[in-house]
Amino acid sequence: MRQGSIARNTTETSIKVTLDLDGTGRYSVKTGVGFLDHMLEQLSRHSLMDLEVEASGDLHIDAHHTTEDVGIAIGQAVNQALGDRKGINRYGSAYVPMDEALTRVALDLSNRPYLIWKVKFGRDKLGTMDTELFKEWFQAFAQAAGATLHVESLYGDNDHHIVESCFKALARALREAVEIDPRKADAVPSTKGTLGGTL
Repeated sequence: MRQGSIARNTTETSIKVTLDLDGTGRYSVKTGVGFLDHMLEQLSRHSLMDLEVEASGDLHIDAHHTTEDVGIAIGQAVNQALGDRKGINRYGSAYVPMDEALTRVALDLSNRPYLIWKVKFGRDKLGTMDTELFKEWFQAFAQAAGATLHVESLYGDNDHHIVESCFKALARALREAVEIDPRKADAVPSTKGTLGGTL
């Protein structure tokens, strides 16, 4: 079973994450940030990754620490669940439309974290969440998961649609990348012979 379980506690946040890469898209998400909950539910449902998140943080300040640390914890759980990354497709990509918005995501589970973020918003907030925090979540996730992640909003007018298509596209790309290639289930998809640990 490719599962991950992370407990992350700091003076700013307390977070528990469990996930199963080979799930059915079941989720229970409680971060205290309503819009973030909605996005993580989309991530679970469209990746088919079972996901449980319980977080409490210093929301009396703002949602920055909670958003970033949830991204870290989910990324760490994905990394843990992947283990030595043997047999995975490694690469995944997706175009996801949501009404007038279209987003492209390309993903490499290379254990070489990097984020390209080409997404712009017209509003400062969605619900109570600052739109600038979405980049922080994707950055934290990519770093902790060991993923090279390119996210580009090709066009769109509605900020809700834009960011939701980002999370859904990540979900679809992640689903593809973590799947086991039956032709090479016993091999790490790299000429180096490793994708785990220090490269």
